[in-house]
Amino acid sequence: MTSFKDLGLAETILRALDEEGYTTPTPIQAQSIPILLQGRDLLGIAQTGTGKTAAFALPIIQQMMASPARPAPTMARALILAPTRELVAQIAESFRNYGRHGRLRVAVIVGGVGHRPQVEAMARGVDVLVATPGRLLDHMAGGTVKLSGTEFIVLDEADHMLDLGFVVPIRKIISRLPAKRQSLFFSATMPKEIATLAGELLNAPTQVTVTPVATTAERVVQSVYLVDTKAKRDLLVELLRAKDFSRVIVFTRTKRGADKVANYLSDSGIAAAAIHGNKSQGARQRALAEFKDGRTGVLVATDIAARGIDVDHVSHVVNFELPDVAESYVHRIGRTARAGAEGIAISFCDNEERHLLRQIERLTRQSLTAIDRRSAEGKAQPETQAPASRGRPAPRANKPHQQRRPEQKRGPGPNRPRGAEGEARAQQGPRGNFQRNARPN
Repeated sequence: MTSFKDLGLAETILRALDEEGYTTPTPIQAQSIPILLQGRDLLGIAQTGTGKTAAFALPIIQQMMASPARPAPTMARALILAPTRELVAQIAESFRNYGRHGRLRVAVIVGGVGHRPQVEAMARGVDVLVATPGRLLDHMAGGTVKLSGTEFIVLDEADHMLDLGFVVPIRKIISRLPAKRQSLFFSATMPKEIATLAGELLNAPTQVTVTPVATTAERVVQSVYLVDTKAKRDLLVELLRAKDFSRVIVFTRTKRGADKVANYLSDSGIAAAAIHGNKSQGARQRALAEFKDGRTGVLVATDIAARGIDVDHVSHVVNFELPDVAESYVHRIGRTARAGAEGIAISFCDNEERHLLRQIERLTRQSLTAIDRRSAEGKAQPETQAPASRGRPAPRANKPHQQRRPEQKRGPGPNRPRGAEGEARAQQGPRGNFQRNARPN
């Protein structure tokens, strides 16, 4: 079995890893670290929770320690770009932990906090700068950050930065970097736009892929509740009162929805906090800290925070609302089953979200285990009911002498439902079925 020592890491880094409790490198670490120690560019395709941060942080720290240099004022030897404040903070914390015996200076630049402390941190120069693209551009425009001396550039969660509209800022930042540098590019998925951006950033890169594109975590047990919209909050409270729901992240589509769900849970006696883009950085950090140390058992979040929550021992992820983009489902459920553990992902699906469920099942190439909790009036009749998890419409019956009234909706015919909904029709006693299908964490 490969060890961190086998990867060629220095004794000071090995000592820090031992103090962090790291024993065996993950696949992305085992494959990436030797390549990066050679100074080569790298394109890494890996899901969240696979150990990407250590995969790029450890070789960067070792190379900087092997060639110590005092950073010039306003400059950073290594620049790491990430899409969210939470992810930036966690990456910076990892660099500090891994490089604790190397006396590295690490700075953070994000929005939502005061500008002056960031200016002061950069005034003397730093070894590692971790930043979000938008706020970094503000500092570059003001002359408080210069990148002409940067030796290492890392784009982490590149596909999420694309989703957030950061492509133009990233290109502006890259244009200010020196031609001689080591470039690292990490993404969970590889759409065409990301491949183009990687081609602009990297020079003859080595590609490392540890999981297929757009697959879900293998250690996550997934299921879906077919439920009326108005019954979702009560169902959530019912589930969260079970003992095995020890540390839970609940995802909503909107910031307002996250606040509503968190308030409803609090009113129901369940300790919950919301985290989203409208919260101040201080409020987001407090909510995340209380969730990590167990003071808050439930964190309600929007997709902007989906890849910035790196908390061990999350027992469940609950999709209170299905995401508009199927790929976001993969990143949401990736908040559980981290660091080799197992986890459970539960989704709520009302009638209006049925098409989103079909998209998720097509993307993940599987049918989710389903439990039907709809009321009688909320269930569609078979002759007007569309398949819940397949995109193929059923054939229409040929009735030439029967005219359809204008106000009648065209139905897909009496096809038998497949996928999640078809499976749900055969189930009885939903609570028992959930317990049977779920594995304890």
